[in-house]
Amino acid sequence: MNVTEFDFSLPEDLIAQQPPAQRGGSRLMTLDRSSAAIGHHRFDDLPSLLRPGDLLVVNDTRVFPARLIGQRLPGGGAAECFLVRPADDPDTWIALVHPGQRLREGSRMRFTGSDRVLYAEVIGSHFHGRRTVRLWTEDRTPVGETIEAIGHMPLPPYIKRADASSDRDRYQTVYARERGSIAAPTAGLHFTPAILAALDSRGVERATVTLHVGYGTFQPVRVDNVEEHRVEAEHYDVPASTAAALTRARREGRRVIAVGTTTTRTLESLTVSADGEVAPGRGETSLFIYPGFRFATVSGLITNFHLPKSSLLMLVAAFAGRERILAAYNEAVAHRYRFYSYGDAMLIA
Repeated sequence: MNVTEFDFSLPEDLIAQQPPAQRGGSRLMTLDRSSAAIGHHRFDDLPSLLRPGDLLVVNDTRVFPARLIGQRLPGGGAAECFLVRPADDPDTWIALVHPGQRLREGSRMRFTGSDRVLYAEVIGSHFHGRRTVRLWTEDRTPVGETIEAIGHMPLPPYIKRADASSDRDRYQTVYARERGSIAAPTAGLHFTPAILAALDSRGVERATVTLHVGYGTFQPVRVDNVEEHRVEAEHYDVPASTAAALTRARREGRRVIAVGTTTTRTLESLTVSADGEVAPGRGETSLFIYPGFRFATVSGLITNFHLPKSSLLMLVAAFAGRERILAAYNEAVAHRYRFYSYGDAMLIA
């Protein structure tokens, strides 16, 4: 299967640069997997579109301000360090740095803000511009606390603006709890406390998983053949209470609605016994879902509109069918839906 089979034409002005004026105010396209019927709604219509007894599963990961912007030492030239994941200890990270050609082993950087100062030294070089960096503070303030104070929210590169203070709230789900992601699980950005309360009143059950969104979710597909793509591993945690809820839903024939592709990959990474019991678990998953994949747990999906030729588009194509998804995307363009992280949403069931 060639990557070009997942391409589509998208006008640049449909790439959302800002969140909607009010959280929950996005549009919501529905796609029926059995009939291919498409509907147009608002996201706050969701409670009326789900069934009593549906199990809604959300990813409660929390985004941290992973972009550090400062200067090279010595000299003072501009430098940026994007923290991708912890390495050997909490103060050592795998990172993407800029300008990469100048930041080799032994190079140092200085980042300031909010009366805090953080230092970094490159201590290792890797493929695709990655570095291992050691972070420290001179006043012994914990590194993690300093990152939270001076870091910038890691908005995706297709958002052509600097991050604002409001992004610390809007690029975060209202149920975010477990710190560790470098990107938001964006399907969850649409939910508000009022929508969650309405879902509760509707009789929609809710459970949580944690998958810390890393570079693997968004890494570009650099191969021509889909089957040759590999996804970088990301950490997940599914508690016993969620596994029990999944088991009950499966045995009772109720739908499991995953909020987002990260939740979907987490659920489909779990072990399910022959009698339908879902096992809890924690670890790393590098599961890559593309057409031909057989879904064992997920029967409905809430998701945003994804990049052409991306692994996320391949996942939703695997769930609903490539031709149906591309037809739905073409209709979304015609109806001027907003795309990507701060854009509108789809319910596929």
